Formats: sequence, structure tokens, C-alpha cells
Amino acid sequence: MKHVPVTQEMKFLAEPLNAVDVDGVFEGYASLFGVTDLGKDVVMPGAFAETLRKRDVGAVRLLWQHDPGTPIGRWLSIEEDRRGLRVRGKLNLAVERARDIHALMREGAVDGLSIGFRVERARAERPTGLRRLEKLDLWEISVVTFPMLPGARVETVKQVPQSLASSIRATATRLFS
Repeated sequence: MKHVPVTQEMKFLAEPLNAVDVDGVFEGYASLFGVTDLGKDVVMPGAFAETLRKRDVGAVRLLWQHDPGTPIGRWLSIEEDRRGLRVRGKLNLAVERARDIHALMREGAVDGLSIGFRVERARAERPTGLRRLEKLDLWEISVVTFPMLPGARVETVKQVPQSLASSIRATATRLFS
């Protein structure tokens, strides 16, 4: 049997996510519609619609590497748009693991997102071997090192918007100090 060398391809963020602040808020796409993942699954538009209607955003867990024993924060918003499943989350920086992940995100070393779900309806395509996921019950979304869908990434890490009162106080201090 002839040995065929395996080529590993790695892609990193062009620049680290320097917009990370003390609050640990980040956003990105946990799933992209119509894009084949490494397991030959393709999530179809509308696949999350029913689960997002019936399950509150707080019921979808924010985990590290799909480990149910390692929650690292909470999701602030999860919604379908034309591109895919857009998410906004907040790392709980009182948790040591979340602080570690926050530091790794700042450096651009960790930026993958991955969904944990139960398939409710799918269609197999015999000639291509693809499985089209039409309806999913979303349980959790994880920050991961290597996402099954390479395009599912954290795009920005930013702070929670200040309250209006805080913004006014900060502006007044700058103007009248």
C-alpha cells in the first residue's frame, strides 16, 4: 500500500482581535447557510427558525469545545440572517477558563464557532454524499479551536454598549474637565 502524505492547511486571522475589551463581548457566525462543512453537512436557510422561536436565547448554552462541563458565558443574541446563524455572546470573565479564552481571542489564537444540535429533518443527496440539514434543534454553540465549518468564526470582540447615562457622564467629564 502506497503512503499518501496528508497536507494540513491552516488559516489564521489576518490580525489579532485587538478590539477585545474587559467585558468579553464578541460576535460572529456559528453556521453559514449553503456551505458544506468537513462532515459533508450543509445547513439550509431556515433550519434554526423553529428552535429559535421556541427556545429562549438563554437556553442555548455557550460552551468551550462542546464540553457541557465547561460553560464559559452566555449568548446575548442568536438570529438567522441571509448569510447564516449570527450570534453575539459574552464571556463570563469571573470564570478562569473564560478569561483564558478571552486572552486567546485577543491574540487571534482561538476564533472558531461550532453548533451542537439534534437533527429534526435532513435530506441526503446520494450522488454527492451531502446531507442537507433542513430543521435543527439547537442546544449549544461552542467556541472551538477547529470548527467543523471552517467559515464559522468570531468576527469581532467588543464591549457591551455603555448605557446612555454613562455615555453622557463620560462626555461631560471630557468636555468640562
